[in-house]
Amino acid sequence: MRFERVRLSNFKCYDDADVRLDRGVTVIHGLNGSGKSSLLEACFFALYGSKALDNTLDEVVTIGADDAEVELWFTHDGDSYHVGRRVRATGEQAQTAKCVLEGPDVTIEGARDVRAHVEELLRMDAEAFVNCAYVRQGEVNKLINATPGERQDMLDSLLQLGKLEEYRERASDARVGVDRVRRDKRGSLSQLDDQIEDKEDENLHARLNDHRTELEEVTAEIDRFEGQREKAVETRDRAAEILDSYEEKHAELDDVESDIEELREAISETERDREQLAEQVSDHRETREDHRAELGDLLPETELEGSADDPPEPATVESLLEDLAERDDELQETLQDVTAAVSEHSTKAENFREAAADLESQAESKREQAADLESDVAETRESLADRREKIEDLAERIESLESEFDDAPVDFGEAESFRAEVAEELNEVRERVASLEADAKNQREGIAEAEALLEEGKCPECGQDVDGSPHVESIDDDRERLADLEADLEDARERRDDHEDRIEEAERLVEVESEIRECRTNRSNVEQLVDQREATLEEKTEQAERLREEADDLDSEAAEKREAAEEQADAAQESRDRVGEINGERGRIRERRERLERVDELLEAIADATDAVERLRDRREQLAETNDERRERLAEKRDRRSDLQAEFDDERVEEAREQRDNAADYVEKADAKLESLRERRDELQSAIGGVEAEIEELESLRERREDLAERVERLDSLYDEAERLQRMYGDLRAELRQRNVESLEAMLNEIFDLVYQNDSYARIELSGEYELTVYQKDGEPLDPEQLSGGERALFNLSLRCAIYRLLAEGIEGAAPMPPLILDEPTVFLDSGHVSQLVELVEAMREYGVEQILVVSHDDELVGAADDLVRVEKDSTTNRSSVRRERPEDRLAEAVEADD
Repeated sequence: MRFERVRLSNFKCYDDADVRLDRGVTVIHGLNGSGKSSLLEACFFALYGSKALDNTLDEVVTIGADDAEVELWFTHDGDSYHVGRRVRATGEQAQTAKCVLEGPDVTIEGARDVRAHVEELLRMDAEAFVNCAYVRQGEVNKLINATPGERQDMLDSLLQLGKLEEYRERASDARVGVDRVRRDKRGSLSQLDDQIEDKEDENLHARLNDHRTELEEVTAEIDRFEGQREKAVETRDRAAEILDSYEEKHAELDDVESDIEELREAISETERDREQLAEQVSDHRETREDHRAELGDLLPETELEGSADDPPEPATVESLLEDLAERDDELQETLQDVTAAVSEHSTKAENFREAAADLESQAESKREQAADLESDVAETRESLADRREKIEDLAERIESLESEFDDAPVDFGEAESFRAEVAEELNEVRERVASLEADAKNQREGIAEAEALLEEGKCPECGQDVDGSPHVESIDDDRERLADLEADLEDARERRDDHEDRIEEAERLVEVESEIRECRTNRSNVEQLVDQREATLEEKTEQAERLREEADDLDSEAAEKREAAEEQADAAQESRDRVGEINGERGRIRERRERLERVDELLEAIADATDAVERLRDRREQLAETNDERRERLAEKRDRRSDLQAEFDDERVEEAREQRDNAADYVEKADAKLESLRERRDELQSAIGGVEAEIEELESLRERREDLAERVERLDSLYDEAERLQRMYGDLRAELRQRNVESLEAMLNEIFDLVYQNDSYARIELSGEYELTVYQKDGEPLDPEQLSGGERALFNLSLRCAIYRLLAEGIEGAAPMPPLILDEPTVFLDSGHVSQLVELVEAMREYGVEQILVVSHDDELVGAADDLVRVEKDSTTNRSSVRRERPEDRLAEAVEADD
């Protein structure tokens, strides 16, 4: 994999940047804090999005910008890709607004999908990318400070050995699951064996044969009793027929006697009814005469012609009633219209009153608003005077703070760069002091050891007798070198103290610059606020006058509404008077209609009474005819009663009654016996069905037992296979890990020997548990943390490069490795170790690493670069810019600066 180009827009400290990255070694060079690391962070962010960030998406958007955009062009496995991400920060929290990955025959959108595709493409997630190829600033000691377990997890993940552990765990889960199912099935098989044994002990077939034999015997007995019962039933039925005939004739005689009595009573009752009907006829005649008298008195009060003896026709009365009803309907419609008019005028009057009240309320509200605005204007004028005094105070404070730069070593705006330069120089001086202190300490120890040997009469150089030795005077040289070292150390300490004073001054100037900017910002804000408030004073004054004019207009409109309300109230009163007139006329019509309706009722009642008299006369005649018919039927019934009394035979009836009782008694006993036999037959049939069901269940249990036994056998085989698979994955992971450990150890020693030429260390050992040990020349083991700062940093860089080589060679080109990225690797290195770092970079290039990206402020690394990217930050805008340079030009500038 190789980065080809990265383009930034509003990303962190960059407004716009577009950088092309070529094969070989590219050094991104610039001062500390200039934004070098942000270029590589942009590449990392383009690939993995938010997973590449330590915090949130808000950190990537330049302060004051609405969105940030990053584009990365890269090649992988011979194909070209382009990925772009845009982050929008206009809401409460920054969000990814666009994310697109374009490749050969594929376009993927969405942050999650793009990240997933990159992880699949590179075969590593963001954490693996950092552990493998990206040595970030401040993390150069990450591997050496990690525990062996953390190193093991890290390397296993990079080498994808974690997949084998995942497969082993899956096989283990499968084995446990199969074992759980197998135990369950074995338990079920044992239960089936117990059930089958219990069923076989019940002798089901013998029980079935016994039940069938008894069922045949019971069925034969039922057939015999049913035959005898049928004969008894025939005898009982014949006797019952004789008795029934006797009973029928006896009953008929009783019926005839009853009919005779009923006919006598009916004739008497009918005669009484005829007398009552005669009385009713007389009553209806009297009622008819009363109605005629009332009609004669009522007719003169109406407009009808006629008398009680010659009454008017009902049709004439109905016609007059219809005329009055039509008139009443007309008045009713008129009344509804007038009533609606009353409601309409009243509603309008009320609406006008409410509108007038609302207008008056609006006018009062506008006057209150005008008063509030006038009060605000007065308060604003007072606050503006206070704010103008604040502007003057801020101007005096700014002038006072700016005067502090009159005697300062730098101009205003350069304090941050000055502090960075002083800090860098202070670090160098401190490292120089530490180095001189260590050298002076070693020199003192050597002199002390030499003096002890001299006291013993031995030469400190060769250990021989002092007499005649040419090396005795070397102690004086050592003392002179010690004196020079102590003098240099004293000078270095004085420089260190001077730089510490300068760093305090630089930090104070940075704080002053920050306060000046803050005061300028506050002054600008207050001036802008004063301008805005002055502009609003006149607007508020005009608005108050406009509100008072609108209030006067509203009062005039309210007066007009109240006049309109009085007019509508008068109209409503006129409509109410008209309602009274209509109701009076309707009352008179109602009285006329009531008299006519009474006339109509009397005419109908007279007609009904006449009809009732005629009906009652007809009914009396019908009743007389009915009694004549009843008298004829009475004579017939008396003749039939005489005939029945002559037909009765008491001896034959008594014999039939005895036969019927005997046969009924036998049928009752036979039914009881048959019921008992049928119950037994049903019990036997049920028992036979139950035994047959149990036999079928036994056969089903045997079939299930065979199927379950076969399944248990298959589960046993599957369990053994899962167990073998689990062991295989575990053994394969251990074997591959050991092979990787051996390869990594060899590569680590090769790289460390190549870049670190030192007689102190013999080899580095990496155990199977990923524990690191450095062996000195004398064979003594040494923990890597006991190395000096520069040695430890170089050791870690060698380890990271060895891991990179192991991954690249282990993959065998199937998935080319990403660029090797070193972000500020010289932080913990002195000048001597920086040259060894250059050799390490050269070695990785010789090993075939296609692209190496190094971020550094150290000029010495420029010599190892094929390409140079220069990063600078504008102190006034705090924005970074990039440009490509030739490494040889940069080196020439550095030489000229040293001269």
